[in-house]
Amino acid sequence: MDFLITTLTKKQQVDSTIKDTIDKVLVLRFGRTSDPVCLQLDGILYKSMREVSKFATIALVDMDSDDIQVYVKYFDITLIPSTVFFFNAHHMKMDCRSFQVGWCLPQETRLY
Repeated sequence: MDFLITTLTKKQQVDSTIKDTIDKVLVLRFGRTSDPVCLQLDGILYKSMREVSKFATIALVDMDSDDIQVYVKYFDITLIPSTVFFFNAHHMKMDCRSFQVGWCLPQETRLY
């Protein structure tokens, strides 16, 4: 799916995407293109891209890139895949334990 969703491989690309995404939620999926769980999440993100496009931008971040390790350490990313959210260049923390995240998506694209 990385050919269908913007893939960021350099720190400068991530920086500019965070800075330039205004008035939308930026969803960054940190992971690897070779990981089957990442590919499954990429499929879900791709299916939901059109429906969330008015209020969210989705991009993939390749964790195998040496340049990206700054973000991996900064956000303490230990699980693959990991999703990080921003709004107007500010990091958003989400509590996904409540399972209320999918309220804006149609039933067939929800994860629960």
